Amino acid sequence: MADAIAHLIKNGEDHELNRINVLDFSRQNGFDEERAISGFLHASRLGLFDLTWNVLCPGCSGVLDAYDTLKSLRSDDYHCGLCACGYEPSVDEQVEVAFTVSPKVRRIAAHDPNSLPLWEYYKQVFWSSGIDLNTEFFSTLTEKATIDSLELPAGERAVLSLQLPAQFIIAFEPVTHSAHFIDVQGEPTKERPQLSLVYNKSHPPTGSITMRPGPLRLSLDNQAGVRTLPTVFIDRARAARLARQAPAISHRQADAVQPDLPRRVQGRQSPYRSAAEDHLAHLPVHRPEGLDGAL
Repeated sequence: MADAIAHLIKNGEDHELNRINVLDFSRQNGFDEERAISGFLHASRLGLFDLTWNVLCPGCSGVLDAYDTLKSLRSDDYHCGLCACGYEPSVDEQVEVAFTVSPKVRRIAAHDPNSLPLWEYYKQVFWSSGIDLNTEFFSTLTEKATIDSLELPAGERAVLSLQLPAQFIIAFEPVTHSAHFIDVQGEPTKERPQLSLVYNKSHPPTGSITMRPGPLRLSLDNQAGVRTLPTVFIDRARAARLARQAPAISHRQADAVQPDLPRRVQGRQSPYRSAAEDHLAHLPVHRPEGLDGAL
């Protein structure tokens, strides 16, 4: 197990070291699941990985929030802008355990999400480790389901000139998890109405509007304090279906990858020996804030 973890840290691609799914890792390397869990927990105790508890949307598998400890989960509902639904968090059904290599061990692109290109942000930050977003899925999403997208720096404004087809449109922003739905129907028009969207950190409620097919001037104002990634998808239902179909395409069901791993991690007995028995006891132990409580 130690050799496999060392090989991963040394030779793995950046994205392979971000939100590692330990059960998937155990299958790929032929390890017993309990041994793999123990190995990654021990590696986290030594400071090789940062452990996070990610709250997932059961509809699209997007990560709604991430915490260092399980007790940090909010008791109120989590809202997914892409699916326009709210969910009460369930540890067994909506919370995944993931491991990301510590920046003190190796720097990867995901340590600075603000530097990730737009679609890499979707892959590595918005969607969970339970979905393998392969080339076929993303080519379909970017070429057939996306009308326009851009990277909008903090404090900046931009205007998109769109041509709306007679379909359902969703303007989604994955950093702030905000969304606006446009139901495009009726007779086409040559008029150019303007729709203004403001992004901030307050996770505004999902909005919707009905418009006619034709040109649209979409005004965007980034007040979130970080870079935002506005993306306009064609047909909300289709975009949602694509997100749900991604696990099937990759033969990995997001909700079946680790349905009970959080409970197993939370309730397991300590796998560590006492200092007197542990031949690694002399090594300095890095303890990320809250990690002891999580383990």
